Amino acid sequence: MAEAQNIPAGSTTAGAIAVAAESTVATRMSAPPSFDVADFPVPNGREEEWRFTPLARLRGLHDGTAVANGTMKAQIDAPDVVTVESVERGDARIGKAGTPVDRIAAQAFSSFTKATVVTVPKEAVLTEPVRVALHGEGGTTFGHTVFDVQAFAEAVVVIDHTGDGVRAANVDFLVGDGAKLTVVSVQDWDDTAVHVSQHNVLIGRDATFKSIIVTFGGDLVRLHPRVTYAGPGGEAELFGLYFTDAGQHQEHRLLVDHSAPHCKSNVVYKGALQGQDAHAVWIGDVLIEKTAEGTDTYEMNRNLVLTDGARVDSVPNLEIETGEIVGAGHASATGRFDDEQLFYLQSRGIPADEARRLVVRGFFAELVQQIGVDDIEERLLSKIETELQGSV
Repeated sequence: MAEAQNIPAGSTTAGAIAVAAESTVATRMSAPPSFDVADFPVPNGREEEWRFTPLARLRGLHDGTAVANGTMKAQIDAPDVVTVESVERGDARIGKAGTPVDRIAAQAFSSFTKATVVTVPKEAVLTEPVRVALHGEGGTTFGHTVFDVQAFAEAVVVIDHTGDGVRAANVDFLVGDGAKLTVVSVQDWDDTAVHVSQHNVLIGRDATFKSIIVTFGGDLVRLHPRVTYAGPGGEAELFGLYFTDAGQHQEHRLLVDHSAPHCKSNVVYKGALQGQDAHAVWIGDVLIEKTAEGTDTYEMNRNLVLTDGARVDSVPNLEIETGEIVGAGHASATGRFDDEQLFYLQSRGIPADEARRLVVRGFFAELVQQIGVDDIEERLLSKIETELQGSV
């Protein structure tokens, strides 16, 4: 049965919190998916998929004026059984997981020179993560990476973004039948960086995919994960954590397209905001097609506003084309600190500032624990603590 819940919480201060929830489902873009940038008009900001994005801060990625003039230092560390290839555009694995759905994704596809394909062979069970470190050294770069996790293989992939620059990329995840893939994507850019990326996930029969997207840095970050199922029995868990500072724009737009029967999806994103003109956008689209009988899906977004001047736009969308499902629902909420939690902690002798920090750490703890990579978890907890020093 379908269940919908939207719980906006606003602020009476001059720095208003804006929470948008719509009944019109926007799972389909204004232009059909295409690998050709010419098939997408230059956005003007009034389109549904661009209305929250400050186009002037995209450094020309959206209108074709950005040229590949930068440097991205890349390093991949992987177990011996994993193969890493640099391939030409015509490789059959490129684009297999999905097609660009907006102009920037198409521009990235049209502009990369060679793609990187990382393959985990059939039935391989990795005991160490595949680590991809991408460090921007200025300028504009385009890229395309494919992670091919073949049937019954198991792997953890960590993608770490640091440095400065303007980056547009497509990232494909091919999850073979019966395979298990966990992806941790960390956006820890310098404050002046711009990062726009479409993540395409194709989940095979009885396969499992889990992603944890963590966004801290960057002037503008816009990520677009899109999940589809190649067969029945697939499961997807999409977790996200973001901490938006003054002046930053962080946008996460998700689509889970249930087209195969008896598949599951669970989406949980949490964000904290602080500072003047901090702006977070979360769009969660779930489409249950007529062929997707037995679907079980839920999505949730929670936002915690730490200071005045911040804004959140949270839009969960659910479109159901068959009533033969296990369950479907969504929820969105934005607010400030829970006064009862703070009172409870302070009544036990904990100072107000420390009580606020404890509440925020607890707010994020559930998602940090999903990462499962000790050094990344420790780094993120330290980063959260550093961010909190400036607000509470």
